[in-house]
Formats: sequence, structure tokens, C-alpha cells
Amino acid sequence: MRHIYTGLDIGSNTIKMVVCELYNGKLNLLAQASTPSIGIKRGLITDTEATKNSIKKAIDEMESMLGFRIKKVAVTIPSYKADFSIVKANTTITNERSIITGEDVERVIKEAIKGEVKEDMEIVTDLPIDFKVDDKNGIKDPKGLLASRLAVRTVLVTVPKKNLYSVAFVLESLGIEIVDVSLAPINDMATFKTKNIEEKVSAIINIGYETTSVSLYNKGILIKNAILPLGSENIDNDLAYIYKTTKKDAQKLKEKFAFAHKRNASVNDFYEITNTLEEKVKVGQFEASEIVMARLEEILTHARKKITNLTSNPIDYIIITGGTSNMYDFEYIANDVFGKKAILGNVRMLGIRNNAYSVALGSVIHFVNRRKQVGKVDTMINEEEEGSLEGKGSLLNLSSDSMLGKVFSYFFSE
Repeated sequence: MRHIYTGLDIGSNTIKMVVCELYNGKLNLLAQASTPSIGIKRGLITDTEATKNSIKKAIDEMESMLGFRIKKVAVTIPSYKADFSIVKANTTITNERSIITGEDVERVIKEAIKGEVKEDMEIVTDLPIDFKVDDKNGIKDPKGLLASRLAVRTVLVTVPKKNLYSVAFVLESLGIEIVDVSLAPINDMATFKTKNIEEKVSAIINIGYETTSVSLYNKGILIKNAILPLGSENIDNDLAYIYKTTKKDAQKLKEKFAFAHKRNASVNDFYEITNTLEEKVKVGQFEASEIVMARLEEILTHARKKITNLTSNPIDYIIITGGTSNMYDFEYIANDVFGKKAILGNVRMLGIRNNAYSVALGSVIHFVNRRKQVGKVDTMINEEEEGSLEGKGSLLNLSSDSMLGKVFSYFFSE
């Protein structure tokens, strides 16, 4: 059986999907799709029917490439008002050989989260910090160890029920089954985590379309998250206002011509646009880059202040992602605000070397990791659908073994 997984990221500006295959321990990209989203405001669904149509377009595009129906997804839900709490539990190992199995790990996690959810909240996932095997602390993966007792410390992640139910309603109306849910900050870390980051205190800044997410991690585990009401749309609005053009043309100007920092922008290059007065206007690259740079500096400065509010501890790494971070010379504006601690996210999967896909890809990685922790290997397609993939092969290979991290969760694993 081929192990195929679909990740879905429902953004305010675009719907992004990836379908990957796990083969010989590596993820391979089979297909990707990105379509405009309608009916979503600041990450929350405001128009169910419009959102449904937007998601259906992305699914239709994906299915036309793959040749089979997408019926199951790992989906990212809004992190608005997410809550993070540390819970604990322990259990007795009862099998005859006294060897810890995936079932034991799953059982102790479920025991830890049992009864810990507030009435108006819903479980998203849990993020194990470590396990205690008899008297040995700090175990990351206890499977296969001899023991009489197993204990766990884990971060329980919950969100307001509407965050999950609104997404579930739309997908169920399309005949799509949700097999896993997660938050964008969790998925970003799954995509970017390395052994170095896994041992440090780090932050990830994801510049979205309408909002910017600021997330804090301790040894790769998400512990705090905040949302800023600023995003790449503000850049589009600035350009549209100054050059009296449409937001659509302003977005093209930002993505195809302007630089994130004026350092290398040319004073001799110009981009011709037609403004709302039907006049031809030549936009200089240096001037446009100054406008972009000013807004990016504001967004990142607010993010820096938010990190300071979230923790008084020193930060070892600050990773910046989101589609805007793909702009030319973004590293210079990041260094201006954060210094050498700032690094740009680098989606390392061939075929989607684009930070706009960090969340969608991370949803797949997160799902694979959580199943691996409990010793289960499954797939999101059946044998009939697998047959339609014959001859398509594994199109692209993941370039780094470090993609598979050690962040696991179990709530939907029954």
C-alpha cells in the first residue's frame, strides 16, 4: 500500500494543498495546488458557501492532476484564542514482556488530556514534551523500552469550538473527511525544525495576508502564540494608495518587481502600470522597494515587541516564513530588525520551495510524525484510488532527512 497524505491550509488570501507520499522514510511531492480564497477574514470563515466554493476549486485542481478523488485531509484550523497547557499522566505497562508499545504511549497521552478541556473549547492536538520510563526522565521516544511504569508531560492545545466546527462543516459538506487537525504554528515548526532548533528557545513569525502569527517554542514545542492585525495586504494597500492603482495590480507590483529591502533595488528600473484614472504611470523599483521596506519594518518591529511580551528568556532563533518572505532581499530587512538571530524559513521539498506552503506541508509532516510515534503507518487513500496512481510514481524527493521531527500527537488516532 502506498502511503499518501493530503495537507490543506485554508488562508485568508489563498487555499493551499499538497499531496505527498512517504517512501523509504522520505516525503515525496505528488501534487500541489493554490487557489484564491473567498469568505475568510483574518483566518476565520465568515461566508460558508464562498469558502466551500474556494476549497472545491483547489480540490478539483488537485484531483485533475492526480486522477483520483481526495476524500481525506489533514487540515489547519485557525489559532485564534488557542490555549496551551501542560498536562501529565502515568500508566502501568501490562503486557507480558513489559515492553512499551505504541498503544501504551497512546494510552498515557489520552489519560493526560482526559477531563482537561474547558466546556467552550475543543482539542486540536497534544505535543509531548518528554516521557518518564520507571525512574528515567527526559525520554523522547519510549517505545521498545523495558518498564513497569510510563509517564508523560505534554502540551495540550485547544481552541474555541467555532474554530474547528466551522472548518469541519465546510469540508464535510464537500464529502471530505478530516483525519487530523493542527494549527499553523505547529505545522511551521514541523516544516522547519532541525536538531539545533530542537534544543533551543525559538520563535517563528509567519507573515500572512491579513495577519501575522508570532509563535514561541521551547525545544521545538509550541508554548505560546499571538496574532498581529498586520500582514502582506497592508503592503498592497500602501502601493495601491500611493500609485492610485488597484489592489490586484499593487500585489503584482510587490511580487514581481519590488524588493523587500531597498539595498539592491535599482534606480534605473521601472514598471509601467495603469492607475485608476486610466493613466500610464512608471513606477521606479527603488521607490517601490522603499514603500515595501517601510511596511515590512513596521510588521517585524511589532513582531519583535510581541516576542518580548511572550517571554523574558533569550531567543536563540527567529524563523520568518509566509509567502512574503520569498521576496528578494528579505533577509536584509530581517537582519535590520532582529540581527543575526533571524533566519528565513526554507521549505526544502523539491517542487514547493516556497514559504507560502510551509503550513500545508507541515500539516502532512505533523500527521506522519504523530502516527509514527504510536507505531502506526497508514494512508489517506484506498486500494482503488491507489490503482489510479500507477505509473505516476513519486515525482519529487525531499532533500533533507531532518524533515521528520519528533513532535507527535494522538487525539484523532483511534
